[in-house]
Amino acid sequence: MAKVAIMGFGVVGSGVWEVLTKNASSIAKRAGEEISVKYILDIRDFPDHPAKDLMIKDFDVILNDPEVSIVVETIGGLEPAYTYTKKLLLNRKHVVTSNKELVAKHGPELLKIAKENNINYLFEASVGGGIPIIRPLQNCLAGNQITEIAGILNGTTNYILTQMKKYSLSFEDALKEAQEKGYAERNPSNDIEGHDACRKIAILSSIAYSHYVNYENIYTEGISKITKEDMEYAEELGCTIKLIAMSKKLDNKKVFARVSPLMISYKSPFANVDDVFNAILVKGDAIGDVMFYGQGAGKLPTASAVVGDIIDIVKHIDKSYVYTWAISGDIEVVDIENTSCRFFVRVKYKDYTKAKDAVSLIFNDCMIVNTHKPIGTNEFAFVTHEIKESEFKEKISQLEKISVVEKILSVIRYDENM
Repeated sequence: MAKVAIMGFGVVGSGVWEVLTKNASSIAKRAGEEISVKYILDIRDFPDHPAKDLMIKDFDVILNDPEVSIVVETIGGLEPAYTYTKKLLLNRKHVVTSNKELVAKHGPELLKIAKENNINYLFEASVGGGIPIIRPLQNCLAGNQITEIAGILNGTTNYILTQMKKYSLSFEDALKEAQEKGYAERNPSNDIEGHDACRKIAILSSIAYSHYVNYENIYTEGISKITKEDMEYAEELGCTIKLIAMSKKLDNKKVFARVSPLMISYKSPFANVDDVFNAILVKGDAIGDVMFYGQGAGKLPTASAVVGDIIDIVKHIDKSYVYTWAISGDIEVVDIENTSCRFFVRVKYKDYTKAKDAVSLIFNDCMIVNTHKPIGTNEFAFVTHEIKESEFKEKISQLEKISVVEKILSVIRYDENM
């Protein structure tokens, strides 16, 4: 019988216990032996929980128990998760985690320790929740050169943007609704400012390109500035707005990566990915485009991915899976200023004709957005041609200084081919 310990008994940790308990019989058949939870570590008490007899507060009990071969880390954050994980791996215990912050920050070091000790550090649940993506990248698509990854990687932001689009809600009202339904944290900054999606695309890129991609070098922009007026303009253009995380391998030494709101065509495979669902598109030289879709967060979907990693370890208890990016060094993430794209821009004007003339002069062959209904007051919008980010900033700065332009209301990247 395989003995497991769970560290952190929040949403995901309690879900792992629930899945392992409820599906114990079928899991044993798939794993080849029974799997039972011996300890649950948490600083809180759960006197009314069915697993109350398993609760402990001393990490060393897990560390020093030779019966515990696999430990689930669902504490979240960097500390004490990092310290505990490192000690466990050095003590030759397999670790499974859903902690994308820890993997994105310390993944190379922890994977190196796991390799040196012939054990596993697995993190399928750290990206995409219940969507299988890491194992397919590492195994099923291993014969491909992966050239590009793009996706909707955060359910909270996708839910908010869906509500804004469907019901013309303001960002603030959509966020409040997401919090009331439990889709957004009380402090939602990690989600709405794009940090969660950034860590996930860094992990996926590291695996796909066999180099550690540092999330701190990825340009990241959230959705907090998106308005219902932006959504209305998008609809007029046959588009919608999604928070898209993307990366592209440029050569063996450079990668482009970005997280930002993106105005995309209704024809895009991401356009109808709504509510808390996630979708990930992987491009390979042999297989072409492959799409992964499902619930990217939530108690049981994420727990399902964790349990999948546990079963994999039990089935191959003496085998170490080594993700090659742990030992292959860094790859340069190109500066956002040196990349190019198209931009959607909303302008509040003092004089419409003169402001439009100024836009046409500064941005050359830009496309003025003609709407079937009035949107906002004293404003219009345009879409630029493809332009270097640094050049766009200079031109926007010029436009803001024109006396007939009162204010730049919105700037959103635009890609009708996404």
